[in-house]
Amino acid sequence: MEDTPHISNPDNSSESLLSSRGIRPTAVRILILNAMQSFSDTFSLNDLEDVLETVDKSSIFRTLEVFAAGHLIHEIDDGSGSRKYCVCHNDHDCGTEELHCHFYCEKCQKTYCLDSILIPPVKCPEGFEIHQSEYIIKGICPACSGNGRDSG
Repeated sequence: MEDTPHISNPDNSSESLLSSRGIRPTAVRILILNAMQSFSDTFSLNDLEDVLETVDKSSIFRTLEVFAAGHLIHEIDDGSGSRKYCVCHNDHDCGTEELHCHFYCEKCQKTYCLDSILIPPVKCPEGFEIHQSEYIIKGICPACSGNGRDSG
């Protein structure tokens, strides 16, 4: 793995973070976690592949599955056909009342986390049990519309 770019983790807490979620901290999982933490918004399997050139796609995919089961990441279906992920910043299982909205740019096809905008609570009829809630807003991001935010 010497060709893999070094992605810093300033507080060296990757191993303890994985352990706290019941995930065995292997070298590949630590490498993938550090790469995930380098993204400012959502990321895809392909984004991780681009950063981790020497880690095979199946290892990255299996690790994402383990991280999702351990509530370390959230999976997002933004309607683009490519599953997106974002790192969970809570130290416990997230309830539906803690999940945030996402914005999908129809021009650059990037999905942004809108951390400050929580998914509004939805009261379902009696007998329904909510396990997951996704709220995707679609439009044009500020970078693509020329209104400020850099897309890079």
